[in-house]
Amino acid sequence: MKRITLKFIPGVLLAVIFLLSSCTSAYKVTKSEGTMVAIDSTWDVNPDAEAVALLAPYKAKVDSIMYRVVGTAEMSMDKGAPESLLSNLVADVLRNAAAQVLGEPADMGLINMGGLRNVLTEGPITTENIYEILPFENSLCILTMKGAYLKELFNNIAVRHGEGVSGVQLLITKDGKLLQGTVGGRPIEDNQLYTVATIDYLADGNDGMTALPQAEKRECPDGATLRGLFMDYVERQTATGKKITSRLEGRVTVKDE
Repeated sequence: MKRITLKFIPGVLLAVIFLLSSCTSAYKVTKSEGTMVAIDSTWDVNPDAEAVALLAPYKAKVDSIMYRVVGTAEMSMDKGAPESLLSNLVADVLRNAAAQVLGEPADMGLINMGGLRNVLTEGPITTENIYEILPFENSLCILTMKGAYLKELFNNIAVRHGEGVSGVQLLITKDGKLLQGTVGGRPIEDNQLYTVATIDYLADGNDGMTALPQAEKRECPDGATLRGLFMDYVERQTATGKKITSRLEGRVTVKDE
């Protein structure tokens, strides 16, 4: 029996698979080796003209969608604990989006810093920018929970030294302990029901938000992705001649020692 050793290199793998699938019993694979290949701009130096031509109409269609300007940012906005311009903006969008289910904004909006993946820079906002900031298929979820569990949620947020919130104010320590939390400027009542607009990922208790699965009610409207909600918000603001803006309001404050 003949034996050969094959090393898979870029551009050869598919050909090798085809070759092996058509081989007779005269050949048997005894060893294979592979290496990591960096996919970077060096592969664009000598593009395959036929492949470029084939993809051109599809690329043009994608570019026409992704590079479309949908609004204007008044300032650059980034994420960061304990509070940031970008996280405040997205949390506000979530809280207000709950009106489609509740008929009014939720008591609280919540987004995790880890769900925001890029900076919203000053100037034109394109569809691509929004996809870069919100790349995940996260969807709106509105939770109804007792005040006792809302306090627990505030503790979850304090441990993480702050997340994106709307409608509430938290005072925390540098080592992640909650000192005070209010909703709409009022103290929390343990047995009162409160509504929290967040994303399904957090509603499941991820990123340390262990209080959220304790909610008494959970409503997640079909098709209400966070990215879609944010896009709608930008387009509505633009239609009324407004720029996208945000501000720091002391929503999460760390007490100085």
